Amino acid sequence: MQLGAKARYAVMAMTDLARTLRDGEACRAVSLAEIAARQELSLPYLEQLFARLRRAGLVVSARGPGGGYRLANSAAETPIAAIVEAVDEPIHAVRCGGEKPGGCMSTGARCLTHDLWDGLGSEIDRYLRSVSLEDVIERRVKSRVPEAA
Repeated sequence: MQLGAKARYAVMAMTDLARTLRDGEACRAVSLAEIAARQELSLPYLEQLFARLRRAGLVVSARGPGGGYRLANSAAETPIAAIVEAVDEPIHAVRCGGEKPGGCMSTGARCLTHDLWDGLGSEIDRYLRSVSLEDVIERRVKSRVPEAA
């Protein structure tokens, strides 16, 4: 299972935006060209992602000279899960993807491993909801992972 490119790039860009605004530039809007250059991402692709992030209420845009984007909420109030959802990248670990009321088998039944993968998907969702942009910037993410026995 892999997180899609849209979600990865959106999280990278939002983290860059949050860090830039935290580093004493909170009063200005950050251009996508700046983010694209720093993160080595395609500007047209970022424009598409930020349109979705704006519609989801995660960023606000400013037009004109010095225009760009700001976070709609603080980095601490912006969970990573909200970013992933905004760019239409739900993480489904089950084969049926949650689209069918039953399961993924041709008979409509659930496969033997359905509950395993469904549980994994729920854990991923819970984890992404517990991590904010601020956690990523402050490098507090590793501490959230339980130590292996």
